[in-house]
Amino acid sequence: MIVYGRNVLRELLLSSQPVKMIYFSDSHDKDLDDLIEKAKEKRLPFTVAPKQVLKRLCGEEKNQGVVIDIGEFKYYDDSYLPENPFIVLLDQVQDPQNLGSIVRTCVAAGVDMVVLTKDNSAHVTPGAIKASAGTIFRIPIVIVVNLARYIEKLKEKGVWIYGAHMQGKPIWDIELSRPLGIVLGNEGSGIRQLVKESCDDLIAIPMKTPIDSLNVSVSAGIIIYEVLRREMR
Repeated sequence: MIVYGRNVLRELLLSSQPVKMIYFSDSHDKDLDDLIEKAKEKRLPFTVAPKQVLKRLCGEEKNQGVVIDIGEFKYYDDSYLPENPFIVLLDQVQDPQNLGSIVRTCVAAGVDMVVLTKDNSAHVTPGAIKASAGTIFRIPIVIVVNLARYIEKLKEKGVWIYGAHMQGKPIWDIELSRPLGIVLGNEGSGIRQLVKESCDDLIAIPMKTPIDSLNVSVSAGIIIYEVLRREMR
């Protein structure tokens, strides 16, 4: 997988994601020189190439002089579970931009892991990485085949699971404390019925002026930060 940009590289340097090759532009400035030094310190493979080569690799002229070949993205095994976790589970969210935005919020708010469905779902792509500003490398991402069954396993381990749904209880009325999982549904159809039935309860964002729904990444931000607000009291 080819990704690009200086912020993406900075995030990669903080992560355990393997890197096959970093391509730096031969047009240097101090910031780029600093990134080259950090790549050297981490003993990552890199080369310096003309700007035309970088553009050909990533298909984007505005690549900030950094293109990275990361090979395959490193997902976590579905047996992985942090202690006392806060988990965000995405039920067939399909837009890579939404995925990246949600992950960026998760990282900022201290979510411990993100779970994706194997089918009909956006996975980690260059678009999702760009939308996350590279922060997607900072958080464990798990892919599961059957989300409803996976939720049942989480519940057996003491994790409380809440699904975001328009007909749910107002988030102000729910405890929302760890160990905790929040399920967010597909952009058009929301949470699937079997997944909904697997949740301990359904929660909704109160609206002063009723509308059909909020964008899934907006909903994610509101709910995730409500959890963080309570944790920081």
